[in-house]
Amino acid sequence: MIRVLRVLCLAAVLTLAGAAPAAAHNVTAGADLRIAQTIAGAELTIVIKGTKRVPGPLQIGVIAFQPVTDLPVGLEVRSVADGRTVTGVARAARDPQYIQLKVDTTGPHELTLRAGNEVAVVPFRVLVDRGSAGELLIYGGLLVAALLMVGGLLSGALARPGPAMLLAGGTAIGLTVAAMAVIFEPMLPAAPPDGAAPTVAATAGATVGAAAGAQAGGRPFVQSRVVTAPAHPASGAEFTLRFDLIDGSTGRPVDDLTLHHEALAHVIVTSEDGRYFRHVHPLRTAPGRLEVKMRTDRPGRYLAYAEMEREDSGGQLVTGEFRVGGDPVASASSVVAETPVGAAPPVLRPAVPIAGRPTTIELGTSGTVRPWLGMTGHLIARSQDGTFLGHVHEMGSPGPRLSFTFSFPSAGRYFAWVQYATADRIVTVPFTVDVTASGSPS
Repeated sequence: MIRVLRVLCLAAVLTLAGAAPAAAHNVTAGADLRIAQTIAGAELTIVIKGTKRVPGPLQIGVIAFQPVTDLPVGLEVRSVADGRTVTGVARAARDPQYIQLKVDTTGPHELTLRAGNEVAVVPFRVLVDRGSAGELLIYGGLLVAALLMVGGLLSGALARPGPAMLLAGGTAIGLTVAAMAVIFEPMLPAAPPDGAAPTVAATAGATVGAAAGAQAGGRPFVQSRVVTAPAHPASGAEFTLRFDLIDGSTGRPVDDLTLHHEALAHVIVTSEDGRYFRHVHPLRTAPGRLEVKMRTDRPGRYLAYAEMEREDSGGQLVTGEFRVGGDPVASASSVVAETPVGAAPPVLRPAVPIAGRPTTIELGTSGTVRPWLGMTGHLIARSQDGTFLGHVHEMGSPGPRLSFTFSFPSAGRYFAWVQYATADRIVTVPFTVDVTASGSPS
């Protein structure tokens, strides 16, 4: 009998040793949430660290991707469920010090940011992993087996073979249940974490936007209205670029944007001649409204593109245009990033791209590159007439070079920009590409 119990003990040890990796519930609750914001003239990323318990601490930091001088960012976290509010102040820095705010509930919250004279309100969700039924079976089965095993050992020591055999059988059943749960638990659908939207699967530690309920076939695309305030901005003067987002089916404001490469929206603004370029991340100032403050250094026609994605819908690109009056000005504040002096243009293979065929674009970097918007590099290309805008990311090449693969859709001239972040700034390298028609010799 003692020999049988020893075998069961060994089986329990082996089950416990193998259960650790397999029993780990693969959930994303607790992951960090990163939100890029162009605010107070700086490119910042707000980091909300995942929390493992509620009530519990919520850590928030502000990463600066450009030189800032002790920029304070006011933070206010409000629970949508009960209205409880906590406040604090974070300092934007390359390596931020995280402040700690207490949250009492899971579910929808709002983070209000205040920097300079600008205010943004970002919806997010506090999610806490609740575990899975598989985990309960695994650890419950092992606990029962352990208790029965102790009882069996005691019964065997007291020379009571009948009860010992019954306890040994119970131990084997408990171990079998735990082992079966270890095998089949990865195949079971993950349980939604506490605080997840009722009809939207939780994705990344927190989900931006309030879910109004998924509808069959997905939500319709966004319709947008692009305006400036004032309506007729002047060159060199600050103005606000505004995107009003409307649901194409209901006509209501769209307020269910999800984070797409660490931003609610990526806004590209270029002058018609391609000499002016901005890649910014607007603030949510009201439901269905995104705004960003800008300046231009020359008058003329400007094209605006916003990349975004709704919950339960695909990504899309909304476009608009506006005009700037006045005279050209030399304004250092009109651009976010500087092109390094003497920066060599990228190398293209083939040197003259063919429409519809992949082109490799490589660029040597200046300084150590750090991830920005979740990527080491960005390539943005716009057709000369403005009807096409493409945005791809670096392929993860080793060493101090960035490499992209891009297919230009048609022949003609393209304006293009490579962007990457170094220790203290975002670098933008502009260049032009002339693409030949498909089938033409390169």
